[in-house]
Amino acid sequence: MRHVAGFGFRQSASVDSLLDAYRAASAQITGAVSAVATVADKSGHPAFVAVAQQLDLPILVVDQRDLVAQDVRSYSQTSLKTYETPSVAEASALAAAGTSSYLAAQRVISHDRLATCAIATTAPNTGERS
Repeated sequence: MRHVAGFGFRQSASVDSLLDAYRAASAQITGAVSAVATVADKSGHPAFVAVAQQLDLPILVVDQRDLVAQDVRSYSQTSLKTYETPSVAEASALAAAGTSSYLAAQRVISHDRLATCAIATTAPNTGERS
């Protein structure tokens, strides 16, 4: 199995915001996360890059058009308005994990409400992206 942590966050999110959401989401799964993912225009955010480095995980960049194709469970009006998906975190995780992926950890929100994280899982050799 491969786990990918998808993130959505506001511009003002900090490393602590992202880690708070990540820890809450990763507590819901068994096994290690193998990569972090987010939409392209957020992928270079300094806090996101720092979290990836701190966790020693590669960043997978998701094109916005790939977000729209994902079937997500959570709903954010802001995400829908900006990215045409109700959850950037869930859609990023699913898109980056590949076609056979499913949500192993539904979107969780950081305590400061600035970041979200969800984790998608897929079995090896089932269409996942590298």
